Amino acid sequence: MEAFQLNMSGNDRVIRILLGAIGILLLLAGIVYGTFGWVILVISIIFILTGFIGFCPLYALFGIKSSRSKE
Repeated sequence: MEAFQLNMSGNDRVIRILLGAIGILLLLAGIVYGTFGWVILVISIIFILTGFIGFCPLYALFGIKSSRSKE
């Protein structure tokens, strides 16, 4: 099995991690709550994980690649 290639640039990764952190902070501060809060939490966790890993499955599905690595 071949390992996946990174498909996100450094800037893309930083933005995702920051947005994920902001979403979690909004939830912890009580600004978002209920069902909307849960949705924000799930999206934030996904953003943080994909930001740290450098691979976005949706990017791969749609053929998007923001990194400049070789094919």
